[in-house]
Amino acid sequence: MAASVFPHTTGRDKGYEPRAVDAFLAQARAAFERREGAPIVTSQAIREVAFPLVKDGYSIAHVDGALGRIEDAFAMRERDAAMRREGARVWVDNARESAEEILRHLSRPAKQRFDRTSILTYGYRVDEVDIVMDKLAAFLERGQLITVEQVRAAAFRMQRRGYREEQVDALLDAMVEVMLAVAPTR
Repeated sequence: MAASVFPHTTGRDKGYEPRAVDAFLAQARAAFERREGAPIVTSQAIREVAFPLVKDGYSIAHVDGALGRIEDAFAMRERDAAMRREGARVWVDNARESAEEILRHLSRPAKQRFDRTSILTYGYRVDEVDIVMDKLAAFLERGQLITVEQVRAAAFRMQRRGYREEQVDALLDAMVEVMLAVAPTR
C-alpha cells in the first residue's frame, strides 16, 4: 500500500479516519477518470462528505484542503458539461437565480436570518454567523472580495438558542455552488 500523502494527528488531537478518507478519494479518482464501473461522484457529494474522527487520523486541515481542490475540479467539469448541454445563458441564469435566492435570505434582519434552536439545545453563535452572512451579502451585492476557501472554512462556536446548524450549512453550501458556477475557467 502506498504511503499516505496526509500527515497524521499526534497526541490528543483527532483526525479523519484514514481508511474512510482513502476509500472516498479512490472513488472520487475513479469517477473523475471515468473508469468503467466507477461510482458517480459530484462536487456536491465531495462538499458534503463526512469522515469519522479518530486518534492518529489524517490532519483535518490537509484533507479539507485537498477536498476543496477536488471539488473545484469536479465543479468545473460539471459546469463545462452543463454549458455544452444547455448553453451558457441557461447556466448563468440558473446561477443568477440561486444567487438572488441567497441574497433574499441574507436580507433578513440580523439575528433573524435562520431558525433558532430551543433553549435546551445548542446551535451556531448568532453574532458570528451574522458577520459571515453580511460578508456574503456584500460579495453578492457589491462584489466585495471573498473566496470559496473562506466560505468553506467558515466555522462557528456554539450557543444555546443559536441558529440551526443545518440551515446555515445549507446556505454556505449553496453559496459555494454559486461561486464555483461563475468561477473563471482555469
